[in-house]
Amino acid sequence: MAMVREAVVRNSVGELLSAVLETKERAVKFRSTLEHLGGTLKAIEPLVNQIDVTNQLMDRPAEETQKMIDRMKSGTKLVLKCNKVKWWNCCYKVYYQEELEALDEEINRFFNLDMQARIARSSLETLVQVNEIHSEIRNFVPKKIGLRGVCSPPEPPAFTVGLEVPLMELKLKFLREQLSVSVLTITGIGGSGKSTLAKVLCSDQEVKGKFKQNIVFITFGKTPKMSSIAQRLFEHNGYAVPEFQNDEDAVFQLERLLKEIGRSPVLVVLDDVWPESLSLVDNFLFPIPNYTILVTSRFAMSRFGPPYVLKPLNEADAIDLFRHESSLDQTTSNVPDDVVKQIVRGCGGSPLALVVSGRSLSHQPLLVWHSTAKKLSTGHSILDSSNDVLHILQNTLNALDSKVIECFRNLSLFPEDHRIPAAALVDMWALHDEDDVSAMEKIYELVNLNMADIVVTRNVESGTVDYNYHFVTQNGLLRDLAILQTSQEPTEKMNRLIIDISGNNLPSWWTTQNEHHIAARILSISTDEEFASEWCNLQPTEVEVLVLNIRQKKFTLPMFMKKMNKLKVLIITNYDFFHADLENFELLDCLPSLKRIRLERVSIPFLSKTRVPLKNLQKFSFSMCNVNEAFKNRSVQISDVLPNLEEINIDYCDMVELPTGFSNVVFLKNLNIRNCHELSALPDEIGNLVNLESLRLTSCTSLVELPDSITSLQKLEFLDISDCTSLSKLPENMGELSNLKELNCRGCLGLSELPYSITDLEGLLVVVCDEETAMLWDPLRTILPNLRIRVAQVDFNLNWLL
Repeated sequence: MAMVREAVVRNSVGELLSAVLETKERAVKFRSTLEHLGGTLKAIEPLVNQIDVTNQLMDRPAEETQKMIDRMKSGTKLVLKCNKVKWWNCCYKVYYQEELEALDEEINRFFNLDMQARIARSSLETLVQVNEIHSEIRNFVPKKIGLRGVCSPPEPPAFTVGLEVPLMELKLKFLREQLSVSVLTITGIGGSGKSTLAKVLCSDQEVKGKFKQNIVFITFGKTPKMSSIAQRLFEHNGYAVPEFQNDEDAVFQLERLLKEIGRSPVLVVLDDVWPESLSLVDNFLFPIPNYTILVTSRFAMSRFGPPYVLKPLNEADAIDLFRHESSLDQTTSNVPDDVVKQIVRGCGGSPLALVVSGRSLSHQPLLVWHSTAKKLSTGHSILDSSNDVLHILQNTLNALDSKVIECFRNLSLFPEDHRIPAAALVDMWALHDEDDVSAMEKIYELVNLNMADIVVTRNVESGTVDYNYHFVTQNGLLRDLAILQTSQEPTEKMNRLIIDISGNNLPSWWTTQNEHHIAARILSISTDEEFASEWCNLQPTEVEVLVLNIRQKKFTLPMFMKKMNKLKVLIITNYDFFHADLENFELLDCLPSLKRIRLERVSIPFLSKTRVPLKNLQKFSFSMCNVNEAFKNRSVQISDVLPNLEEINIDYCDMVELPTGFSNVVFLKNLNIRNCHELSALPDEIGNLVNLESLRLTSCTSLVELPDSITSLQKLEFLDISDCTSLSKLPENMGELSNLKELNCRGCLGLSELPYSITDLEGLLVVVCDEETAMLWDPLRTILPNLRIRVAQVDFNLNWLL
């Protein structure tokens, strides 16, 4: 009813104003008075429009405005009468003039005095109601009993290094205004300085200037309890600690508490969060303006956005921290700089290891310093003498899934300080997953757990999986941890055996017996330039994966490989600058279970002498190899030796032409040739590969054209000719590739026109190209409605130089 009543007020004022505007033009004798009255009515219009809202909210009685409504109506009649007064009737003129002036004065008095008084009364009543609401809210939040500060941020260490850049980058995120909750994460391996960085951030003057007293620091650990955390926050803010019915009640009351103190920006630090506690972090996500949560964890939590990863210290910062902790800066010391550097390098850039080892050596005799440096230089690890460092890293490992732990340990099969090709790891791990994608996911899982790093040397604009440009690196301490875990098992029972041969110094257990049986499923052997290839007699009958890391110009495969009837994966990598000539390569004919072979930086003199087929071999990979000699023997049919091969990878090799024999390997599904700059043509017989699904010809810069027979590949779904800079045209019958779904032609700047048959590729979904060549494909959008043209970004990545 209030709304209807106040509509009448607005209508009555509007009717009066209309009458005034109409009459003043005709009743000339009343014009000045009517103009003044009209101005008054226009001035009060906005106030009149607000009356109904106020009275509706406050439920005002009708009597308060009814009198003015009646006066407006009578005023409208008065104005209309003025229009009928004759010019000569002086009595009526004086009377109406006085009535109009009285009406104007009465309207002014009502809105300038009466209404202002009523507005003030409404404001007081509103204030009383607000106070009552606040009083009810306070019943839910206990009264303050005095500030305790039990969750105040701890003071950072007096001496820190390497945190200047991380602090600056994090502050840029922290100091910006937030409309809602913002979650930032810091991650890194155990002992990398995550908590220290969080403490330094909390003590920063600019951060304290923004958040003031609303900074709380909570250490989660492995088994946090929501109710206990909430109680500590109540106590920290000086409130009586409530009893919660359950965790849901704790979250409910915690939200009220944070909103109560959240009139100013709030920063909550959740330190040392483990994966099993991740759900508790969600309990802190409340819609509060300028509310920031900082999470530190040794496990990357990408669900809150890209984490800030703390890397190991560089050598200069590591030396500064070590010298401070070992008191070398406070005392006159005769410890040589090369000894200090040797010990620091053994700590792998870990602040934890540097602090522990520095303090253990503080004020020790020079003899102890030299002994420690010598041990680290001869293969010993800082973990051998530091239980504190070992315990922290071991705790991280204990939280992982058993399969992930096995994958982590496999990283130690390769030499220290060298990048591990992701393709090599995938070949090993796919034995059990039987899926390269799943194996690659394990690599990213290790990266997310900060147990490894990944380097991508080329960004591939493709929806298909290509991990041949991915390399894995590992912190030295983590590698030491993996080796330590492996070495703690008895030799005859360990699942993984790592043999590192320096010169001709073979392990003592290997030389004490004529035959030595090993139970390991995975065998890694590393040799240096001085190794004479004089192998002892092993019985490796259980080995399924053999990794050979060599550094020689000529390497003879060990004869005990004949006994590896269960061998499924063979990985041979030469870490010397020159290619290594492989001898005894015919031993591969004795390995019937082989499924995958990966060779890097070696020369292969021939593929097979005995022509014994490797019936189970599914994948053959060559990287930076001399392969031309391997395929020159025309009497050897590749399809006879490799009858069931499904994938072949040829990367950075000296291949001049793809041997015709490969065209007869009819079960081949994936043919990948990358960065073979001398390859100028493909054989016409390539059309025989009727089961081929993926063909990569990446960066084959001398390749001039594709053979017309390629259009016979009816199962081909993916074609990559990116960076084939000499390629000027596509086959005329390209449209016959009925199953082609994706074509990558980035960097094919010589491609100036497309064959008309392209319009028949109805299954084509994605074309990756450059901005310069995109105009060739744009007209096809109307013909192929499902086609998506993706313009590739210029890749300035120089990781391949590292």
